[in-house]
Amino acid sequence: MRVKTALITDLDNTLFDWADLWYKCFSTMLSEVERISGVPRETLIPEIHAVHQKYGTSEYSFLLEELPSLQPLLNGNAAAEVFADAIAAYRDQRRENLKLFPTVSETLLKIKGRGTRIIGYTESMGFYSNYRIRRLGLDGVLDYVFCPEDHVLPPGITPEQMRAYPASHYELRYTKQLFTPKGSKKPDTAVLNAIIGD
Repeated sequence: MRVKTALITDLDNTLFDWADLWYKCFSTMLSEVERISGVPRETLIPEIHAVHQKYGTSEYSFLLEELPSLQPLLNGNAAAEVFADAIAAYRDQRRENLKLFPTVSETLLKIKGRGTRIIGYTESMGFYSNYRIRRLGLDGVLDYVFCPEDHVLPPGITPEQMRAYPASHYELRYTKQLFTPKGSKKPDTAVLNAIIGD
């Protein structure tokens, strides 16, 4: 009987530099928000911190809609329209700076080539993990990814309204995405047992 082997790996700050990526994306967006709104970052940062705490993530897609200081400028308009330049700046930085650490791709492919299953285990929510796996060329290199489900959409917003492409564009084709229990933090024995037992 052949023993099954598996590699369980984190994604953020293990396969790529998430902290540097987040800083470059977020600081660029914040500078643009400050420029467009005229609201100083000293006012915005505590409000941003409160929203991040509320949702348990520093990657909340509807952050700008929830900042009290921006409400007068939004005046019922979509933040994606009012702050289109800021969002575009964020995405430009993300495209430019989201890269695997050197030799990660080659190493993972060698491991996979030996018949070892590769499982990603992350606390980044589903949408963000999914995007990074696709963008980094890891869809299919990872057999599974375990991550939290996404935060709830604000009232009146549907996934269809947010998508620029058909739903199938956002799906992983080869990597199977499974969700960890709500509130689970690494290393969660129950999740690790589920990974090993799969």
